[in-house]
Amino acid sequence: MKKRFLYILAIFILILMLIPFTVNAQKREAFKKEHFIKNADTLNYRILFPKDFSEKKEYPVVLFLHGAGERGADNQSQLTHGSELFLNNQEKFPAIVIFPQAPKDDYWAKVEVNRDTVPFQFDFMNDKPATKSLQLVMDLMEEMTSKDYVNRDQIYVGGLSMGGMGTFELIYKKPQMFAAAFAICGGANPEIAREYRQGFNIWLFHGKKDDVVLPEYSEAMARAINHYGGNAKLSLYPDDNHNSWDSAFAEPNLLPWLFSHKKEE
Repeated sequence: MKKRFLYILAIFILILMLIPFTVNAQKREAFKKEHFIKNADTLNYRILFPKDFSEKKEYPVVLFLHGAGERGADNQSQLTHGSELFLNNQEKFPAIVIFPQAPKDDYWAKVEVNRDTVPFQFDFMNDKPATKSLQLVMDLMEEMTSKDYVNRDQIYVGGLSMGGMGTFELIYKKPQMFAAAFAICGGANPEIAREYRQGFNIWLFHGKKDDVVLPEYSEAMARAINHYGGNAKLSLYPDDNHNSWDSAFAEPNLLPWLFSHKKEE
């Protein structure tokens, strides 16, 4: 009898443990699987539409670029970080949210990464032609922003780690596309900030203890953006390592700040 009780208890505990994973999987399915094809190249992406979406209305668009650990071909892993933030705020901030996925052998930003040392060493070449993945993202965004139901004054971009690097480069290559941006534990060649739109608003986040991508990269970008006429704010978390995205996503003012900006300002 005791063994039977313990068996039932174990099953019950297992079910309780699985419930959050099931709920998260169901919520993530709200991001529809899509594929963008240009010539012979394909970009996997997930897209979240607002509840009660109507093509007769206009909506903001948020592009989110994942980190290196979420690269692949499953069109799923890119939702690991950040998707819950937008799902949980759908009613307050109705928007079209796009999560593309880069393949394992590509990168969002044009950068050579030396992983033989810690912290990693980065040679940013943002002024060179975009990687295949970033070019596909730009092509996808050109197509998306041509839709009648897109508010072209409220196009946003953000990303973490490799995605933060891609965010910086994307703003450089498409300075007139975005109303505002956020970049978490990323970096870039600070000189590209010369091409950022005057008054451009961007919020940078980084952990002070980051031993993968040093916080100095975000600090240098914030200085350069402000020096060249942009409006960068920087949040440094004293106890965070590379996973400063957890703290960034917990910022209660992140989405209100992001959606408050319009390109026409």
